[in-house]
Parts: sequence; structure tokens; C-alpha cells
Amino acid sequence: MREPVELRRQRILAAVESRGAVKVSVLATELEVSVVTVRRDVEELTRAGRLRRAHGVARAVRPVETAVTAPAPRRSGQPAEGGAVALVVPERHSYLYEAAYGARPVLEEAGFRVALHVAPQAPGAERPLVERALADGARGLLIAPRWRGADTEEADHGWLAGVGVPTVLMERRPRPGSALHALDMVCSDHWYGVHLAVDHLVGLGHRRIVLAARDDSPTARSIRAAFTEIAAARPEVADWSVALSSPDAVPVPPPGAPGAEAPPRDRTPLDLAGLLRAHGATAALLHGDVDALMLVQSLAEQGVRVPQDCSVVAYDDVLAALGSTPLTAVAPPKAEVGRAAAELLVHRLSRPEGEAGPVRRIELLPELKVRGSTAPPPDGSGEPPLPGAGDTAVPAPIPAQK
Repeated sequence: MREPVELRRQRILAAVESRGAVKVSVLATELEVSVVTVRRDVEELTRAGRLRRAHGVARAVRPVETAVTAPAPRRSGQPAEGGAVALVVPERHSYLYEAAYGARPVLEEAGFRVALHVAPQAPGAERPLVERALADGARGLLIAPRWRGADTEEADHGWLAGVGVPTVLMERRPRPGSALHALDMVCSDHWYGVHLAVDHLVGLGHRRIVLAARDDSPTARSIRAAFTEIAAARPEVADWSVALSSPDAVPVPPPGAPGAEAPPRDRTPLDLAGLLRAHGATAALLHGDVDALMLVQSLAEQGVRVPQDCSVVAYDDVLAALGSTPLTAVAPPKAEVGRAAAELLVHRLSRPEGEAGPVRRIELLPELKVRGSTAPPPDGSGEPPLPGAGDTAVPAPIPAQK
């Protein structure tokens, strides 16, 4: 799956801003693209005033050390020495990059330098990054572990609960009663986001709705569970189904784990048009943006028009507005999640040593951005079959995880 240009450029920005300067050849290796592609991206980012370019090197507009050598005025109660805060987010996750951008000004205003660490797509990748940051003197931690499955989450509980510095989780809800249950946390209310999407589609007259969602992150699993609950409870919804949105949308068991040797059952691309036909569905909710845009392209190739034949709502709203048909999208408050998490961490770091104070959990509501991909069903009944209904075999939908 080719990575969208905007997402790749966000990753370039994150890498350069965290290190101050990076060779174009190094970026090309890390991003697994050609040097020519990275050079073109850096030139565009330079023209936009977001980077500086010189002799094969991309440089941050603002030096990394600026927040330490010339800190902004501190808030009342802020420790005088400032220091660094480690910010750990998964690789290739533009949603959480926006949260990182929201956190940065709050931390810098409070006199802290931000040390951004991007965790590779491998189980346990966050731990060595956090240990390195702590060895370098980080005084606090903002983190969004990847947690592709319950096993990787459980593996993080012990060490993450004992890092020894104030820690705030972003967009992660640990298992109730776990070692991480008592950590400060900021999350989007994804149940409410799914509610907004379903309510919008039902209000337009749709009665048969499909969710094509990922299953490789806590957010994905929350969306699947919320859709299952909401669709089952709405009397207006006559039929609904859940399926994986892409071949790589399910966690891969680590080597040696049960099922690691067996070929995954859902590694074939989703036939969304076929699934819609099988259910006579006139609307789909798709998570996340990249999968949504690619699935809409696939629908067009099979003669299904959006929104004339099928209304589509994307979930994330990072790239949804950039489609050839701008997608209606649920927009979690990404930057606000980062900002609120940073404020919680600054509050922790401002307290007298040894005074913990109550644990705080903040939940922020998403918004619905209505664009050109949703409309009433073709004949207004909410139950018209798509062209060719019933003549395409599709895989059985996969039940949402609770």
C-alpha cells in the first residue's frame, strides 16, 4: 500500500523537528522511498516554510535546542530547571503526530524541551526508546503505545507502570484493574464519534450500513465495539455488518505465539462493493482515512458511485478532505488530545516532590465534518440494492470485538 504524500511529509517533519537536522539519504532509508522522492518532499516543505534545506540535509526551522537555551516564560509553580519531556508515538501514525503538534507548544511554554521518539512497527518498540529518553534525563513522558493486540498491551503494563517519572497516556485506555489503570490519560470518546456517524446516516434515510474498520489498535477496536452496540440498538437500522478494512488491518501474532504459523484468514483485500451488495447496504463507515480513500477508489472502479449509490463516512479526518470526492468524516480532537495530555503532565511536574495528587482522566468528544460523500439513499427508501445485488460472493463479515 503506497503511503499518501501528506502522511509521508508529516513523518519527514516529525523526524527533522525531533533531531534538528537529518540527511536526505537517511530519511529515504527510514521511509523506504527513493532519495529523489524525499528531496522533492523537502523542497515542497521548504517552500511552505516548514523546513530549511542545505547540501543534502533537511533542517528544522526552529533548532531543537531553542526551548532549552531560551525557554518561554514559565507558568506559576513550574520547576525552575525545566528539562526534557519524552513524547513517544507510533511510526506511520499521522493521527498521533497531530496530537504531538498539539502537545509541543504547551510543553515549550512551560519551559520544557520536547524530545520526540517515533516507535517502529514492532512489538515492544517503545520500551528501548523510553529507557533511552530516561537515561538522557527526561523528566516526564507522554506516550501512545501501539498496542496492536491484548498481548502487546499486557507486555507493556509492568515496565510502563514503573518508569519512575510522571506519565500520561494519549488515546489509550488500559484494561480496568491493570497496572496502568491509575495513570493519567487523555482519550477521544470514540463511542460518541461512531454515534455521530450512524446518526448522520440514519438521518439521511439509510437503513443498511456497513462498517469496514481496522483491528490493529485500541482505537480500531473501540470503533468496532461501538458500532456493534449502536447499530444493534437503533431500531431504524434494518441490517448492519462489520468487516476488516484492509489485508494488514489485523494484528500479526509474534513468533512462537499461538496461531503464528497459521496463515491469517483475512489477508485478502476487502471486496467492499460485494459486501454492500450482499447486504443491500447504501452506506458505509470506514476507518481510517487511508483505507477509506482506497476503498472509495475501489468502489469507483466497480461502478459504485459515492454518494449517488453509496454514502461514505471516514473515521479520523486526517486526509479525508483530500479525496477526489471529499469525504464526510468523524474528526477526533487530535491536537486537543495532545494539548490536554501536555497540560496534565505539566500539572504533575509542577507539584511538590512526593505529592502525587488524584489521577485525572479526560475524555474529549469528536466532531462530524459533513462533506460531499454522504446523501440520501437513491430512492429515499433506505433499502435499495446496489447494481448487481446478490451476484457477488463475499467473505463472511468478522464480528466486532467487544
